[in-house]
Amino acid sequence: MTKTLMTPLALAAVLFVAGCATLQPPVPEASPSIPVEWPLPSTTPSSTPTPDDGAPLVADIGWRDFFADPRLDQLVAQALENNRDLRVAMLNVERARAQYRIRRADRMPSLGGEVSMTRAGGDNVDISESYSASAGIAGFELDLFGRVHNLGQAALQQYFATEEARRSAQLALIAQVANTWLALAADTELLAIARDSLASHEASFELTGQRHALGAVSGLDLNQARTLVEAARSDVARFEGQVAQDRNALALLVGGQVEPSLLPDAFVPEVSGITALPAGLPSEVLLRRPDVLAAEHQLRAATANIGAARAAFFPSITLTGSIGSTSDQLSGLFDGGSGMWSFIPRVNIPIFQGGRLAAALGVAKADRDIALAEYEKAIQSGFREVADALALSATLARQREAQAALAEAAGRAHELSQARYDAGLDSYLVLLDAQRTLYAARQSLVATQLAEQANRVTLYKVLGGGWSETGT
Repeated sequence: MTKTLMTPLALAAVLFVAGCATLQPPVPEASPSIPVEWPLPSTTPSSTPTPDDGAPLVADIGWRDFFADPRLDQLVAQALENNRDLRVAMLNVERARAQYRIRRADRMPSLGGEVSMTRAGGDNVDISESYSASAGIAGFELDLFGRVHNLGQAALQQYFATEEARRSAQLALIAQVANTWLALAADTELLAIARDSLASHEASFELTGQRHALGAVSGLDLNQARTLVEAARSDVARFEGQVAQDRNALALLVGGQVEPSLLPDAFVPEVSGITALPAGLPSEVLLRRPDVLAAEHQLRAATANIGAARAAFFPSITLTGSIGSTSDQLSGLFDGGSGMWSFIPRVNIPIFQGGRLAAALGVAKADRDIALAEYEKAIQSGFREVADALALSATLARQREAQAALAEAAGRAHELSQARYDAGLDSYLVLLDAQRTLYAARQSLVATQLAEQANRVTLYKVLGGGWSETGT
């Protein structure tokens, strides 16, 4: 092999090896300082299933498998299709993907062609024409120290972070639809209770009015019965307004009108739920949450930017070259002897920048440290959200059981009080107190059931569930 051929091959090999170099530092390891295991409640309610080591992780449970009501499944599917906030998140992903493709294209030479005609002349100058056609490379930077590569990696990690942000927005939307649907079901149930109470109080008030006309009861009893009627009428109007607001909120989330057949007609206590956490489940499952993954990709992008900022301290080489043909006549543009070529290498050596390069590196390092803190904060916030949901899972179950027993006892007490009042053994004030107690107990039971179901949805959300969906 001749020396003439060895020289360019050696130069090409050196440039290739140099192009593989990078000044990017290693990604720092996060130290969120969270316990290894979850702070599971010390007591387990009787209604909580026994932990199953073979049960799938919550992150592997699709939302169609999580929600038991097919009406809610259909609403969630409609929201994922039409919700405007989720649509914006998806468009942000497309934008980030396009930005990454732009950065990736900088690593390859850009080949372009040009065809031009020049016609010149003057008062004392003959008119001249020239034609040229060329193809070449313009401004291709040899990535000697990995600057272009690091910028591409930063764009790639930004794209991944945006994709995780979309997943996080999707999971939040699923939880919002479920909670709004549950709130509508609870308010519908409360409206039914208020209407039943109103009908009962109106019948009692009418009977009390008849007995007052006969002199069997006092005017105080009559007005006390009326207070119950007006209070129940006020509650009916209030719950009607809440039901209307819940329907409007649900329509906004699903991005269109909701069919009446998909709306709940009563509260279903077991519309959703998950089994107990498997024994020994580590807290590292938080690393599968979309928001935590997004923060991790942001950290990797910031680390890659440090490499690009470091590479700016070193010389850069930009190549521009072309090959083509030129002629005074268009017909002779590609004739023999009309060829031309140009090769313009340019070396940029930073000598004095007034501290600009050092400041840019400082900004990149600060951004990396901020991203690390945000990553650790995302893990800590996720751990707290899961711990709070776990703490409420046991207490709300016990509260629901106690509230159900209270409602049952209040109902029995109301029956006995009504019987004693009809027999003339108790005053109307005793019956009034029993009616109020029963009404409040029924309302509290619905509120507790709603809180328990909403907490299950929250636990499903904060554990990052919903991504192994096979039904969509």
